[in-house]
Amino acid sequence: MSTAELLYQELQHVAFGSGGPFSEKQCLDMAPIVDEINALKKEKNAVILAHYYVDPQIISGVGDFVGDSYKLAKDAKGTNADIIVFAAVKFMAETAKVLNPDKTVFVPSKYNGCSLADAVTDVDVRRLKAEFPEHTFVCYINTTAAVKAECDVCVTSSNVYDIIERLPTDKIYFLPDRLMGLNVRDELARRGVKKDVQLYDATCYVHEAFDVDRVEKLRGKYPEVRVLAHPECAPDIIAKADFVASTKGMMQYLQDTDYEAYLLLTECGLASRAEIEMPDKKFVGPCTECRYMKSNTLEDILRVLKQPDNDDRVEIDASVRDGALACIENMFKYAEMKPSDAPTGD
Repeated sequence: MSTAELLYQELQHVAFGSGGPFSEKQCLDMAPIVDEINALKKEKNAVILAHYYVDPQIISGVGDFVGDSYKLAKDAKGTNADIIVFAAVKFMAETAKVLNPDKTVFVPSKYNGCSLADAVTDVDVRRLKAEFPEHTFVCYINTTAAVKAECDVCVTSSNVYDIIERLPTDKIYFLPDRLMGLNVRDELARRGVKKDVQLYDATCYVHEAFDVDRVEKLRGKYPEVRVLAHPECAPDIIAKADFVASTKGMMQYLQDTDYEAYLLLTECGLASRAEIEMPDKKFVGPCTECRYMKSNTLEDILRVLKQPDNDDRVEIDASVRDGALACIENMFKYAEMKPSDAPTGD
């Protein structure tokens, strides 16, 4: 089967965002770029890490590792490739570089920001540490390497609740996502865990956009719909959800269940991937696209493999890397710790 046929076999099912559903002609036009990228990967010993939120043609055509931020961090840590092309946002590529200082890491996007990561700087964290000297600083993975270097441990949406519960301290400063932090407070209370959790005031523009009234209207239209929400959503949205999880957790839930319809309250890319992997399931709106994730393109992936610009290359100062690495390694330690092994506070 040709590359164009393979692409069409998957992408014809995409309805949510990203220009879907894809036509045979679109797949035929993309096929030469996909073939050239895959050939260059072999020639240069390169791999492409792709977040669920990027365009589906990247995942289906050239992605070697696909997943959420936690899985991709582990994939980056374990790869033997000489070159890592991280189709996502810059802070994720920085994590890959921190874990692989001797490898070349590229971001295939000219618009590689993040409304959440850009909302806090290392200067902000140093100021807050002086204000809250007794607090353990926990940062969401959606932060720059410089911010991670100032923090004690980072977390992802798949492990934030467990890690904060397992930390041997009752005083936590969580940044930058205020909405996720509010959900952390609620979840700790539900678990009967008492901790002082201070919050920074920033949000993900994608996840804060979801509206409770719209969710209720869709429940009225589809009585058996299951609502899945990302922890970056507001607490009132979380309260209306049937299941709350990271993107990987949502995908697993979809694979394990069979309901009339599903509403995914996260970036549109997850619905696109779910449509490809589970074409018999029904998905209903709304979803929101992330302009930063969607700025990755096949054309730019090809460009960085052939003639990268300096702006495409991810570099981390050695002093920043040391602190960021400790922060990330602490995430792996606490995330993979058995509950019985977790240290307790005084």
